[in-house]
Amino acid sequence: MSFSYPFSKDWSTNEIVDVVQFFEVIEHAYEKGVKREELMAKYRRFKEIVPSIAEEKTYFRDFEKESGYICYPIIKKMKETTAGAIIKGAGR
Repeated sequence: MSFSYPFSKDWSTNEIVDVVQFFEVIEHAYEKGVKREELMAKYRRFKEIVPSIAEEKTYFRDFEKESGYICYPIIKKMKETTAGAIIKGAGR
């Protein structure tokens, strides 16, 4: 699938890469599942770059428009599960 990832022009190259990797993990969660720890690490890094909840919602919404993947249910599952779990979305 080909689509663009949301990012800010104000971010460094490393920050852009890290945010793209976070969104890729969300994709993987829907496609084949992802380990909770991997998702948690990528989400924590995303939150370092995007600490504002309002901004987070904006980026999540932009990503959903581009890809069809909804971030919130995956993040919610991650927070509700225990270590070692595989997080998998229900599809798009």
